[in-house]
Amino acid sequence: MKAAFIDEQGGPEVLQYGDLPDPQAAPGEIVVDIHAASVNAADWKVRSGSYAKIADFPYVLGRDFSGVVAETGAGVTDLATGDPVFGVLDAGQEGAYAEKVAVKASLAARKPDGWTHEEAVGLALAGLTAIVSLEETLHLRAGETILIQGGAGGVAGFGIQLAKHIGATVITTASAANHDYVKGLGADRAIDYRAQDFTEEVSGVDAVFETVGGEVARRSFEVLRPGGRAAFIASGGQAPASPRTDVTSLRPNVARARRHMERIAELVAAGAVTVPPIRTFPLAQAADAHRVSEGRHLRGKLVLQVR
Repeated sequence: MKAAFIDEQGGPEVLQYGDLPDPQAAPGEIVVDIHAASVNAADWKVRSGSYAKIADFPYVLGRDFSGVVAETGAGVTDLATGDPVFGVLDAGQEGAYAEKVAVKASLAARKPDGWTHEEAVGLALAGLTAIVSLEETLHLRAGETILIQGGAGGVAGFGIQLAKHIGATVITTASAANHDYVKGLGADRAIDYRAQDFTEEVSGVDAVFETVGGEVARRSFEVLRPGGRAAFIASGGQAPASPRTDVTSLRPNVARARRHMERIAELVAAGAVTVPPIRTFPLAQAADAHRVSEGRHLRGKLVLQVR
Protein backbone atom coordinates (compact mmCIF):
# COMPACT_ATOMS: atom_id res chain seq x y z
CA MET A 1 0.00 0.00 0.00
CA LYS A 2 1.02 3.65 -0.46
CA ALA A 3 1.51 5.65 2.72
CA ALA A 4 2.94 8.90 4.06
CA PHE A 5 5.36 7.97 6.84
CA ILE A 6 8.41 9.07 8.78
CA ASP A 7 11.71 7.33 9.48
CA GLU A 8 12.73 9.95 12.03
CA GLN A 9 11.11 12.77 13.96
CA GLY A 10 11.63 16.35 12.87
CA GLY A 11 10.18 19.01 10.60
CA PRO A 12 7.65 18.51 7.80
CA GLU A 13 10.49 17.48 5.48
CA VAL A 14 10.85 14.11 7.27
CA LEU A 15 7.51 12.98 5.84
CA GLN A 16 8.02 10.51 3.01
CA TYR A 17 5.64 8.91 0.51
CA GLY A 18 6.14 5.31 -0.53
CA ASP A 19 5.19 1.66 -0.14
CA LEU A 20 4.58 -0.18 3.12
CA PRO A 21 3.15 -3.67 3.80
CA ASP A 22 -0.64 -4.08 3.81
CA PRO A 23 -2.19 -4.62 7.27
CA GLN A 24 -4.17 -7.74 8.13
CA ALA A 25 -7.37 -7.91 10.16
CA ALA A 26 -6.93 -9.54 13.58
CA PRO A 27 -9.97 -11.00 15.37
CA GLY A 28 -12.46 -8.21 16.05
CA GLU A 29 -10.86 -5.92 13.50
CA ILE A 30 -11.60 -4.68 10.02
CA VAL A 31 -9.23 -3.47 7.33
CA VAL A 32 -10.43 -0.23 5.76
CA ASP A 33 -9.50 0.98 2.31
CA ILE A 34 -8.98 4.62 3.27
CA HIS A 35 -10.29 7.32 0.96
CA ALA A 36 -9.61 10.34 3.18
CA ALA A 37 -7.72 11.14 6.39
CA SER A 38 -7.65 14.44 8.23
CA VAL A 39 -4.63 16.39 9.43
CA ASN A 40 -4.81 17.31 13.12
CA ALA A 41 -2.45 19.32 15.30
CA ALA A 42 -1.62 16.13 17.15
CA ASP A 43 -0.11 14.73 13.94
CA TRP A 44 2.64 17.32 13.59
CA LYS A 45 3.24 17.34 17.32
CA VAL A 46 3.92 13.59 17.14
CA ARG A 47 6.03 14.06 13.99
CA SER A 48 8.14 16.80 15.59
CA GLY A 49 8.71 14.89 18.83
CA SER A 50 6.96 17.42 21.05
CA TYR A 51 4.56 14.74 22.35
CA ALA A 52 6.84 11.73 22.79
CA LYS A 53 9.73 9.90 21.20
CA ILE A 54 8.86 7.21 18.66
CA ALA A 55 10.76 3.95 19.03
CA ASP A 56 9.76 2.03 15.90
CA PHE A 57 10.06 3.24 12.32
CA PRO A 58 8.70 3.57 9.69
CA TYR A 59 5.82 5.29 11.47
CA VAL A 60 2.53 6.25 9.84
CA LEU A 61 0.71 9.24 11.31
CA GLY A 62 -3.01 9.97 11.23
CA ARG A 63 -5.84 9.35 13.70
CA ASP A 64 -9.14 9.56 11.79
CA PHE A 65 -10.27 8.00 8.55
CA SER A 66 -13.12 7.50 6.12
CA GLY A 67 -13.23 4.66 3.64
CA VAL A 68 -14.68 1.29 2.74
CA VAL A 69 -14.39 -2.03 4.58
CA ALA A 70 -12.01 -4.27 2.62
CA GLU A 71 -11.66 -7.19 5.04
CA THR A 72 -13.26 -8.40 8.27
CA GLY A 73 -11.54 -10.37 10.99
CA ALA A 74 -12.92 -13.27 12.97
CA GLY A 75 -15.92 -12.39 15.09
CA VAL A 76 -16.92 -9.25 13.18
CA THR A 77 -20.62 -9.54 12.36
CA ASP A 78 -21.92 -5.96 12.36
CA LEU A 79 -19.87 -4.71 9.39
CA ALA A 80 -19.23 -6.31 6.02
CA THR A 81 -16.92 -5.92 3.07
CA GLY A 82 -18.03 -2.94 0.99
CA ASP A 83 -19.57 -0.96 3.88
CA PRO A 84 -18.58 2.74 3.85
CA VAL A 85 -17.30 3.66 7.32
CA PHE A 86 -15.63 6.47 9.23
CA GLY A 87 -14.08 6.74 12.64
CA VAL A 88 -11.11 7.49 14.86
CA LEU A 89 -8.32 5.02 15.59
CA ASP A 90 -7.93 3.74 19.13
CA ALA A 91 -5.98 5.80 21.63
CA GLY A 92 -2.28 5.16 21.04
CA GLN A 93 -2.84 3.90 17.49
CA GLU A 94 -2.05 5.92 14.39
CA GLY A 95 -1.78 4.99 10.73
CA ALA A 96 -4.51 6.79 8.75
CA TYR A 97 -2.03 8.42 6.32
CA ALA A 98 -2.17 5.24 4.24
CA GLU A 99 -4.28 3.38 1.72
CA LYS A 100 -5.23 0.78 4.31
CA VAL A 101 -5.53 0.51 8.07
CA ALA A 102 -6.58 -2.23 10.50
CA VAL A 103 -8.91 -0.94 13.23
CA LYS A 104 -11.23 -2.37 15.87
CA ALA A 105 -14.61 -2.85 14.23
CA SER A 106 -16.28 -1.43 17.34
CA LEU A 107 -14.74 1.99 16.66
CA ALA A 108 -16.00 2.38 13.09
CA ALA A 109 -19.45 3.70 12.22
CA ARG A 110 -21.28 3.55 8.92
CA LYS A 111 -20.76 6.69 6.90
CA PRO A 112 -24.13 8.36 6.35
CA ASP A 113 -25.45 8.43 2.81
CA GLY A 114 -24.85 11.77 1.19
CA TRP A 115 -21.57 12.48 2.99
CA THR A 116 -18.35 12.43 1.02
CA HIS A 117 -15.37 10.73 2.60
CA GLU A 118 -13.74 14.15 2.97
CA GLU A 119 -16.76 15.48 4.85
CA ALA A 120 -16.94 12.45 7.13
CA VAL A 121 -13.29 12.60 8.12
CA GLY A 122 -13.50 16.38 8.52
CA LEU A 123 -16.01 15.77 11.30
CA ALA A 124 -14.59 12.63 12.94
CA LEU A 125 -11.83 13.52 15.42
CA ALA A 126 -12.94 17.15 15.65
CA GLY A 127 -16.48 16.12 16.49
CA LEU A 128 -15.39 13.40 18.89
CA THR A 129 -13.17 15.84 20.78
CA ALA A 130 -15.83 18.55 20.98
CA ILE A 131 -18.57 16.15 22.11
CA VAL A 132 -16.41 14.60 24.84
CA SER A 133 -15.23 18.03 25.98
CA LEU A 134 -18.55 19.88 26.09
CA GLU A 135 -21.09 17.14 26.82
CA GLU A 136 -19.09 14.64 28.87
CA THR A 137 -16.39 16.74 30.56
CA LEU A 138 -17.76 20.27 31.02
CA HIS A 139 -21.38 19.03 31.17
CA LEU A 140 -22.39 22.28 29.53
CA ARG A 141 -26.02 23.23 30.17
CA ALA A 142 -28.59 25.48 28.57
CA GLY A 143 -28.40 29.03 29.87
CA GLU A 144 -24.68 28.91 30.68
CA THR A 145 -22.00 31.06 29.06
CA ILE A 146 -18.89 29.48 27.57
CA LEU A 147 -15.69 30.97 26.16
CA ILE A 148 -14.28 28.87 23.31
CA GLN A 149 -10.68 29.74 22.48
CA GLY A 150 -9.60 29.62 18.83
CA GLY A 151 -13.08 29.45 17.33
CA ALA A 152 -12.10 29.14 13.66
CA GLY A 153 -10.36 25.79 14.13
CA GLY A 154 -11.99 22.45 13.40
CA VAL A 155 -12.59 21.30 16.99
CA ALA A 156 -13.54 24.75 18.28
CA GLY A 157 -15.84 25.39 15.32
CA PHE A 158 -17.68 22.16 16.04
CA GLY A 159 -17.74 23.19 19.69
CA ILE A 160 -19.38 26.54 18.91
CA GLN A 161 -22.20 24.81 17.05
CA LEU A 162 -22.64 22.14 19.72
CA ALA A 163 -22.71 24.73 22.52
CA LYS A 164 -25.43 26.68 20.72
CA HIS A 165 -27.39 23.46 20.17
CA ILE A 166 -27.19 22.81 23.91
CA GLY A 167 -28.54 26.31 24.55
CA ALA A 168 -25.46 28.12 25.84
CA THR A 169 -24.28 31.65 25.13
CA VAL A 170 -21.01 31.41 23.19
CA ILE A 171 -18.09 33.84 23.23
CA THR A 172 -15.07 32.95 21.11
CA THR A 173 -11.66 34.29 20.17
CA ALA A 174 -10.66 34.54 16.51
CA SER A 175 -8.79 36.85 14.17
CA ALA A 176 -10.89 39.72 12.80
CA ALA A 177 -10.92 38.04 9.39
CA ASN A 178 -12.75 35.07 10.92
CA HIS A 179 -15.38 36.96 12.92
CA ASP A 180 -18.10 36.57 10.32
CA TYR A 181 -17.25 32.88 10.04
CA VAL A 182 -17.48 32.11 13.76
CA LYS A 183 -20.65 34.18 14.12
CA GLY A 184 -22.09 32.18 11.24
CA LEU A 185 -21.40 29.06 13.30
CA GLY A 186 -23.45 30.55 16.12
CA ALA A 187 -21.03 32.53 18.27
CA ASP A 188 -22.83 35.34 20.08
CA ARG A 189 -19.66 37.38 20.40
CA ALA A 190 -16.19 37.26 18.82
CA ILE A 191 -13.03 38.77 20.31
CA ASP A 192 -10.08 39.66 18.07
CA TYR A 193 -7.19 38.03 19.91
CA ARG A 194 -4.69 40.14 17.95
CA ALA A 195 -6.17 43.48 19.03
CA GLN A 196 -8.00 42.68 22.27
CA ASP A 197 -7.03 41.08 25.57
CA PHE A 198 -9.74 38.50 26.21
CA THR A 199 -9.22 38.77 29.97
CA GLU A 200 -10.27 42.40 29.77
CA GLU A 201 -13.26 41.65 27.55
CA VAL A 202 -14.69 38.61 29.35
CA SER A 203 -15.40 37.77 32.98
CA GLY A 204 -17.58 35.47 35.02
CA VAL A 205 -18.17 32.77 32.41
CA ASP A 206 -19.40 29.35 33.50
CA ALA A 207 -17.00 27.37 31.33
CA VAL A 208 -13.99 27.65 29.03
CA PHE A 209 -13.14 25.27 26.18
CA GLU A 210 -9.44 25.88 25.51
CA THR A 211 -7.99 24.68 22.18
CA VAL A 212 -4.94 26.94 21.78
CA GLY A 213 -2.50 26.16 24.59
CA GLY A 214 0.42 28.08 26.03
CA GLU A 215 -0.19 31.49 27.58
CA VAL A 216 -3.80 31.49 26.39
CA ALA A 217 -4.45 28.38 28.46
CA ARG A 218 -2.84 29.83 31.57
CA ARG A 219 -4.82 33.08 31.37
CA SER A 220 -8.13 31.33 30.67
CA PHE A 221 -8.56 30.69 34.39
CA GLU A 222 -8.92 34.44 34.94
CA VAL A 223 -12.29 34.73 33.16
CA LEU A 224 -14.15 31.98 35.04
CA ARG A 225 -16.74 32.65 37.71
CA PRO A 226 -16.21 31.03 41.13
CA GLY A 227 -17.22 27.41 40.68
CA GLY A 228 -16.52 27.53 36.94
CA ARG A 229 -14.68 24.88 35.00
CA ALA A 230 -12.30 24.76 32.04
CA ALA A 231 -11.45 21.93 29.62
CA PHE A 232 -8.03 21.94 27.94
CA ILE A 233 -7.08 19.93 24.84
CA ALA A 234 -3.90 21.75 23.73
CA SER A 235 -1.84 21.58 26.91
CA GLY A 236 -0.59 18.00 26.78
CA GLY A 237 -1.91 14.86 28.38
CA GLN A 238 -2.93 16.53 31.63
CA ALA A 239 -4.85 19.70 32.37
CA PRO A 240 -2.73 22.63 33.56
CA ALA A 241 -2.81 23.20 37.28
CA SER A 242 -5.37 25.81 38.25
CA PRO A 243 -3.98 28.90 40.00
CA ARG A 244 -7.41 29.30 41.63
CA THR A 245 -8.93 27.04 44.25
CA ASP A 246 -12.48 27.99 43.27
CA VAL A 247 -12.44 26.67 39.67
CA THR A 248 -11.87 23.25 38.13
CA SER A 249 -9.24 22.37 35.50
CA LEU A 250 -10.15 19.38 33.32
CA ARG A 251 -8.46 17.31 30.59
CA PRO A 252 -11.11 15.55 28.47
CA ASN A 253 -10.64 11.80 28.08
CA VAL A 254 -11.20 11.59 24.34
CA ALA A 255 -12.04 7.89 24.34
CA ARG A 256 -12.90 6.32 21.00
CA ALA A 257 -16.29 4.70 20.52
CA ARG A 258 -18.74 4.13 17.70
CA ARG A 259 -21.43 5.94 19.67
CA HIS A 260 -19.51 9.20 19.31
CA MET A 261 -19.43 8.84 15.52
CA GLU A 262 -23.16 8.12 15.59
CA ARG A 263 -23.66 11.23 17.76
CA ILE A 264 -21.85 13.30 15.13
CA ALA A 265 -24.14 11.91 12.43
CA GLU A 266 -27.17 12.64 14.62
CA LEU A 267 -26.12 16.28 15.12
CA VAL A 268 -25.55 16.79 11.40
CA ALA A 269 -28.87 15.16 10.52
CA ALA A 270 -30.61 17.47 13.00
CA GLY A 271 -29.03 20.53 11.41
CA ALA A 272 -27.22 21.38 14.64
CA VAL A 273 -23.77 21.03 13.08
CA THR A 274 -22.53 21.61 9.55
CA VAL A 275 -19.45 20.31 7.78
CA PRO A 276 -16.55 22.76 8.19
CA PRO A 277 -14.69 24.32 5.26
CA ILE A 278 -12.29 21.67 4.00
CA ARG A 279 -8.95 22.18 2.27
CA THR A 280 -7.58 19.06 0.62
CA PHE A 281 -4.10 17.81 -0.25
CA PRO A 282 -3.10 14.58 -2.00
CA LEU A 283 -1.57 12.06 0.40
CA ALA A 284 1.77 12.48 -1.34
CA GLN A 285 1.76 16.15 -0.26
CA ALA A 286 1.26 15.46 3.45
CA ALA A 287 4.33 17.57 4.28
CA ASP A 288 2.71 20.62 2.67
CA ALA A 289 -0.49 19.99 4.65
CA HIS A 290 1.56 19.87 7.86
CA ARG A 291 3.12 23.23 7.07
CA VAL A 292 -0.33 24.76 6.73
CA SER A 293 -1.54 23.12 9.95
CA GLU A 294 1.47 24.32 11.91
CA GLY A 295 0.76 27.88 10.78
CA ARG A 296 -2.35 27.74 13.03
CA HIS A 297 -4.39 30.09 10.85
CA LEU A 298 -6.53 27.57 9.00
CA ARG A 299 -10.29 27.97 8.95
CA GLY A 300 -11.96 24.56 9.24
CA LYS A 301 -10.18 21.30 8.43
CA LEU A 302 -7.28 19.95 6.39
CA VAL A 303 -7.94 16.62 4.69
CA LEU A 304 -5.64 14.24 2.83
CA GLN A 305 -7.18 12.59 -0.23
CA VAL A 306 -5.84 9.05 -0.14
CA ARG A 307 -7.71 7.53 -3.10
